[in-house]
Amino acid sequence: MSTPPAAIRKSAGAFLPIIVLVAALIPAGAALRGAAGAAPTPAIDNADCFGCHGDATLEKAGPGGKPRSLYEDQAVFERSIHGKNLCTSCHVDIVEVPHPEGFRPKDVSCGQCHRVETGIYLASDHGLAVHQGVGEAASCKDCHGATHTLLDSRDPASPVHRTNITKTCASCHANAGEMEKFHLRQSNPVGSYERSVHGRALLEKQALNAAVCTDCHGSHDLHKSTNTGSKLHWRNVPTTCGRCHENVERTYVHSVHGKAMTEGVRDAPVCTDCHGEHTILAVNLPDSSVSPSHVPETCAQCHAARRIVTQYQLAPDVMSTYVESFHGLALKGGNPTVANCSSCHGVHDILPSSDPMSSVNPKDLPQTCGRCHPGIGTRLAAEFFKIHAPKGPREDKPWVVNLVSVAYIVLIVVTIGGMWLFVVLDYWRKSRDHVRAVKADPHAEERLTPSMRRQHIVLTVLFAALAYTGFVHTFPDAFFSWPFRVMPDGNALRSALHRIAGWAFVVFFAAHAAALVWGSVVMIVTGIMRIYAEAMLRLWPKVWNDVAQAVHYYEAVLATLAILVWHAYWVVFDPAEYPMNPSWLIGTRASQHAHLPDPAPAAAAPEEPKAAEPLIES
Repeated sequence: MSTPPAAIRKSAGAFLPIIVLVAALIPAGAALRGAAGAAPTPAIDNADCFGCHGDATLEKAGPGGKPRSLYEDQAVFERSIHGKNLCTSCHVDIVEVPHPEGFRPKDVSCGQCHRVETGIYLASDHGLAVHQGVGEAASCKDCHGATHTLLDSRDPASPVHRTNITKTCASCHANAGEMEKFHLRQSNPVGSYERSVHGRALLEKQALNAAVCTDCHGSHDLHKSTNTGSKLHWRNVPTTCGRCHENVERTYVHSVHGKAMTEGVRDAPVCTDCHGEHTILAVNLPDSSVSPSHVPETCAQCHAARRIVTQYQLAPDVMSTYVESFHGLALKGGNPTVANCSSCHGVHDILPSSDPMSSVNPKDLPQTCGRCHPGIGTRLAAEFFKIHAPKGPREDKPWVVNLVSVAYIVLIVVTIGGMWLFVVLDYWRKSRDHVRAVKADPHAEERLTPSMRRQHIVLTVLFAALAYTGFVHTFPDAFFSWPFRVMPDGNALRSALHRIAGWAFVVFFAAHAAALVWGSVVMIVTGIMRIYAEAMLRLWPKVWNDVAQAVHYYEAVLATLAILVWHAYWVVFDPAEYPMNPSWLIGTRASQHAHLPDPAPAAAAPEEPKAAEPLIES
């Protein structure tokens, strides 16, 4: 039976791919047979390289014509981590020895072998800086050492051995002047690290498990802390520290702070917020931020910050009430064993008081307080108990506490107010009698004329007004500043009063220059410079404005203290003048002899006993 032509064509079409593949493989096979028959290129042995490069005198003209040594110590190379490799495994473009005339080898890339590490490094801050042409950025050789002498990181002589990491990083980061232009966060990170608990453990105790730079910052994957991939990004800090402090990390992540951090709350404290970074010190050192004497101020960074307290609805006034408590006062007085924040709330295991596991949960207060006050009793949990209760009556306090507080406030106001009123009235009465007595004294000395007395009163008012309104500006939170604090626009009023009194003082001084020279001139000149500060800044450097401000303040302090210490003594507290020198009111003062005690009358001489008369007998 004959096969139809259509079937033949169909069968040939089915075998066409196979025919094409065979046709392609025939010349390829011939090429392979030819290659197999050709003589292989001989490998260049290291001995061939050291035949030239082992010569210590081998040199080549470098940049600027300066000789550059091409010598490599074969023994040192063979002890390196690359010692078992062929030279051509790195210098892949060298195919013949000796080299052709004018041959220049290509730069060797570590990425030829270390592809993974190179990829990570190129994405790091150092790698990106190198790519951008920053010559100071660390490259492979800067950290690991020269290629031909590079040692295993486990070798104590390696620059990347744990004991040498700090010194290696310090070769760049200890140069404060060089690092300043890169605007790094810390100016002396190496010095502060060496004084830290980690640095001292490594350098003084040779503790190989102490944290070094690369443990926290990373090595090839180093990034700035603002990078979310950095080991020092705030969300990664607990994990980074947890590589060594595993139990602490596990405790922290279940605390109120750890849960907030996990939820992405940036204000939640992580390890470095409390312990510091390069400056971490042992807890038992007095300068540590978590030593007993410093725990309250460390916690206050958040719990006394109005923004944080308001935003996260934290308990207000916890720091101020602690400082005012017995514990806070004792701590400020120098007793480091007294209870601080962590004594009650815990350290890494802080929980809200509503949490049954919290050490300040009401049911656990007897045990928590009992650590310092044994036998405090179980009634502590059953009764009203609030450590951070501000002084004075409050709605959340028991009525009996508020009643006692109000009763004592009333008692204090009535008692001390009555005493103050009595003192004022008594001083006024005695001063009045003293003035009357001086007026009636025919020997009184005239000290001030009526015109001088008026001038004295004006000077007193102006000086008091200038001093008071000036010190209110300098100390706005002081107790004497409260009148201007409670006013809607108190600062504007204070400023206006100060300037009005200042100009009045200028006018007064112009008419009485001979009486008040140095202090008045200084205050007037610097005061005008402060009033017209904008004009002064246009005419003179700013430093003179700052000088005027300093002089104006300290001259005011000097004048005020002189009035209070010197003038007040001679016109009030001098025993010869007390209760006051009335010259400023009536122009005269008591004569000096009026204050001298009358001499005591001479005591009569005792009569000599008369001799007894003899008895005359009759």
